[in-house]
Amino acid sequence: MSIRPIICLPDPRLRQVCAPVGSVDDETRALMDDMLETMYDAPGIGLAAIQIAVLRRVVVMDVSGKDDPPAPMFLINPEIVWSSEETNVHEEGCLSIPDYYEEVTRPARVRARFLDRNGAPQEIEADGLLATCIQHEIDHLNGVLFIDHISRLKRERAIKKFAKAAAKRAEEGM
Repeated sequence: MSIRPIICLPDPRLRQVCAPVGSVDDETRALMDDMLETMYDAPGIGLAAIQIAVLRRVVVMDVSGKDDPPAPMFLINPEIVWSSEETNVHEEGCLSIPDYYEEVTRPARVRARFLDRNGAPQEIEADGLLATCIQHEIDHLNGVLFIDHISRLKRERAIKKFAKAAAKRAEEGM
């Protein structure tokens, strides 16, 4: 297992749509192990493969509490098959948009279908933080960021802030 670099806004790869995983094999499991180690190191509660520049429909998550034992989840080719009309507001952040948080309104409950770490089909119904995390990470696989769910003004400010920081880093690297 190894920690991989997380790509950040304004990297255009974050807007790409990820390709489905054909079969769950040792390579896919090794990718998920690296993703999990990267997510825990960051630290975060969810990571999509695109965030480490891998264009595959793979997500790892762990929404267990700080005092609880780790409870990693592995979702391959996840899709939301049902969402409630009732909504919930959570403050979201993102490892690819570091130190930036905004309240986002999403469906309160979702049902997702995916393949697990062994390639077996699974379905989960989730609410609360888990539902938010599932939606956030599946958005990543579709080239959507959580800032796409906030007001245009706030989104443009965030993009400008991160573009400016990236330009500064590039300038300093020269």
